[in-house]
Amino acid sequence: MKVSYLNDEFFSRLETLALNLRANLAGYFGGKHLVKTYGQTVEFADYREYMLGDDIRRIDWNLYSRFEKYFLKLFTDERQMHVQIFLDCSASMQKESPQKAAYAIGVAAALGFLAVHNMDKVSFNLIKKDKAENNNGMIVGKTTFFKAISDLENIEFADEADLAAAITSSQNTGTNDGLTVIISDFFSENDWKKAIDFLTYKRRQVLLVQVLSLDEVDPSYSGRVHMIDAESGDIADSRNMRIRITPSMQEAYQEALKDYIADIKQFCVSRGADFISVSSDQPIEKVLFGELFKVGIME
Repeated sequence: MKVSYLNDEFFSRLETLALNLRANLAGYFGGKHLVKTYGQTVEFADYREYMLGDDIRRIDWNLYSRFEKYFLKLFTDERQMHVQIFLDCSASMQKESPQKAAYAIGVAAALGFLAVHNMDKVSFNLIKKDKAENNNGMIVGKTTFFKAISDLENIEFADEADLAAAITSSQNTGTNDGLTVIISDFFSENDWKKAIDFLTYKRRQVLLVQVLSLDEVDPSYSGRVHMIDAESGDIADSRNMRIRITPSMQEAYQEALKDYIADIKQFCVSRGADFISVSSDQPIEKVLFGELFKVGIME
């Protein structure tokens, strides 16, 4: 049974939210994000003394009449950001849990909607093997956004995904102009940390969203089982094994998962990136209204 979160009610609940991006990002003219530089809006910010070459139309003549000095009016600057969303389309994102894939798509769509709702640009990049496919280009406005949503709901999750190779070779990554979101379970043999280093080098704000199924967070297996790697595609692959699950093994798994999530979080902190880890059995609103508020991405 196909699972989907994308409907009118889902998007209507998001209209009161906004993405909170850093004020020192450059971006494009014409958006809604206040930045630290001065610009051309109508909202007054400060004064400074006139310098040769300045636009004389911005001189405050009332101040000149009082101090016999030329002062320029400075106004706040608002920019349009590029929200770049990378979605892991490997088999492990769906193989055993269609809800996990639907959840990841729902998070991607929600963040994309918040971008266009607040006059930002958004691009959806589907990571398949070592490539990032972008079939809709740069999306501006809700009309174009909703046309792209149907493509998201028809994603085929298969094979493996090399996050580092796909992201570092992606076109139009941009520099210092917005937010990059990576949505994945991060169960990859490839070094995805290289992708984070690349994005921080490009001075982009980075958010990692780890989506796990309930069975991955709290597995209920017991007895003898045949464990098959979802991305191997080969029953004889060395990563597949027959084992007997014991309570001590379940405890060891829980500890290993906790340590792995802590390692991701620590790495993100060291690179100035944000990270959240969620289970697909949680209400998706909890991610958007709760976890993203905690890390400061939502306002």
